[in-house]
Amino acid sequence: MKMQGKVWKFGDNINTDEIIAARYLNTFDAKELGSRCMEDVDRDFSKKISAGDIIVAGKNFGCGSSREHAPIAIKGCGISCVIAESYARIFYRNAINIGLPILVSEEAAGSIRQNDIIEIDAAGGTIYNRTQNKTYTTDKFADFMQEIVDCGGLLPWITKRGLVKR
Repeated sequence: MKMQGKVWKFGDNINTDEIIAARYLNTFDAKELGSRCMEDVDRDFSKKISAGDIIVAGKNFGCGSSREHAPIAIKGCGISCVIAESYARIFYRNAINIGLPILVSEEAAGSIRQNDIIEIDAAGGTIYNRTQNKTYTTDKFADFMQEIVDCGGLLPWITKRGLVKR
């Protein structure tokens, strides 16, 4: 899986309430949630991004509640990938379960700047910063996790494998 986009940079401890405020949790509609993504951090965030853009953040991204709405909102607004120094464990799993690629790279998270243009080869474990002409490494997903992301999430992956009928 290869992605390319403009970077939107955030700091440490971005919690799920900042990603999608609790007042919008009455829906699971990805487009509706996406239109409100990061609204309390940057009111116009969802209006400024282009499909394929990438979030880069610091430590403990997605901390707070275990709601699935947060990664759904990120994916629903058009973000193709999140790179962070570290993630809250339940956010990490929820992101994989809905097919949102999220990568861990302390070096990339510390070096990449707002508005940089980056290219990601998730299968190869590389992040290339076109703006700064730098390459970073990231851990590759386990094969089954990459399959889940490639299928668009856990339910489509299970269905594809014939483990459940939809």
